[in-house]
Amino acid sequence: MKIVTHSGSFHQDELFAVAALLFIFPDAEVIRTRNDAVIKSADIAVDVGGIDDPNKERFDHHQEGGAGKRANGIPYASFGLVWKKYGEIICKSPRAADLVDKKMVQPIDGADCGYMLYKPTHTQVSPYLFDNVLNALTPTWRDKETIDETFFELLPFAQIILTKEIQKAQYFFEDIESVKKAYKDAPNKQIIVLEHSYPWKSIISNHKEPMFVVHPDQNTGEWVIACIKKNPRSPEYRKMLPASWAGKKKTALEEVTGVKGAEFCHNKRFIAKAWTKEAALALAQLAVEE
Repeated sequence: MKIVTHSGSFHQDELFAVAALLFIFPDAEVIRTRNDAVIKSADIAVDVGGIDDPNKERFDHHQEGGAGKRANGIPYASFGLVWKKYGEIICKSPRAADLVDKKMVQPIDGADCGYMLYKPTHTQVSPYLFDNVLNALTPTWRDKETIDETFFELLPFAQIILTKEIQKAQYFFEDIESVKKAYKDAPNKQIIVLEHSYPWKSIISNHKEPMFVVHPDQNTGEWVIACIKKNPRSPEYRKMLPASWAGKKKTALEEVTGVKGAEFCHNKRFIAKAWTKEAALALAQLAVEE
């Protein structure tokens, strides 16, 4: 099995397209070339060859007219073409595949096709995106490393990223059921307590009562008090933590709150931490009442 993509500079769409195909064909040989004979003889051609035909394992979008658009207007690039055929097989779940598509595949396709998903707010500064990372790692004429070496060094990293996104998508639907149950069972709907750091924002923000979510930080052992936005996509929070807590840590935060175990409050007042669940709940209750 030979997977062929083009040589020379590369972008995130063909990098992740090849990474996705290696889930299906883990023993395939990956070849980077622009040699027409090699491309035509390939078992799979990605982002090269000028043909979009999934039945023939051809996944290119550079031909005249491109490879079509989604219903939302975002054009297909090579990653999306591969994902359209193999995403559900890789994820073993149509819902997980769709989630990865919306979160990762469509933005990467859009970027490769010059389709803007956001409006810049600054004329001289742009977001630092994954494509910027690839550009930073691409060798210049001063470097001894070749562009092919860079591609093959980054390919396992792309597989790791895709693996993690797939895993999180698979767990997401199980986790949101736990979030829904936590909201339903909460005696105080203004403070929702979660026993793990579930992906809660899209669920809790759709309910009107909650102001704060309390959950453990799986990395530090602390408990988090997080402010809730007015809706899942709003930049504004329903209620901020008290102004007197802003930027305070440890003893200073304990003194101003009267809560032993209070650890930290961000100076922007959208998150705080404590060392016990009880302390976190006490802080959240104080914030609700103030």
